[in-house]
Amino acid sequence: MTAKRSLTRADIMPLADYVKERAERRKRMAEMKRSRRVEVGPFATFYFENHATMRHQVHEMLYIEKGGEAQIEDELRAYNPLIPQGNELVATVMFEIDDETRRKTALQRLGGIEGHMVLSVGGEQIRGVAEGDRENTRDDDNKASSVQFIHFRFTAAQVARFRSEGVQILLGFDHPNYGHLAAMPDTVRVALSADFD
Repeated sequence: MTAKRSLTRADIMPLADYVKERAERRKRMAEMKRSRRVEVGPFATFYFENHATMRHQVHEMLYIEKGGEAQIEDELRAYNPLIPQGNELVATVMFEIDDETRRKTALQRLGGIEGHMVLSVGGEQIRGVAEGDRENTRDDDNKASSVQFIHFRFTAAQVARFRSEGVQILLGFDHPNYGHLAAMPDTVRVALSADFD
């Protein structure tokens, strides 16, 4: 079965129905997301997105902001680009530092990090490409955003290698101030394999 590649208005439940199911849906989503995340270094986490995570995000935004029907198209426009299109993995990358002063200092050292995200599949490197419609690093002070959206685009051969059991997959950064890599657990590799056609 081919994964769905976009959200439409028909995918969005009425808010009243979502509210009734919200607790159970959030619980199921948390379970799914556990097999779609990789921590890299002391404070970065890659959260890999798909149709289900983005549908959940749209519903959550509608729940939080209560913008009604007028808000739906904006949310679909914002989140559809983060659904993988069959030849890619898409991640929300979060730099998670609780202390505000420490976070500001760290992010000021990470300017341009959106151009330094890498995924290695059996030794072959795939460079991440930042989602193009947002400012990942501010021009005025070179401060990185604490949330980044990154696409890793694969060739057919790279997809086949990614799906192979036992292949080493590394994920991380080659930024001069944050040079960290982590091995992707096999449970994550298996879950993400479903994102490809």
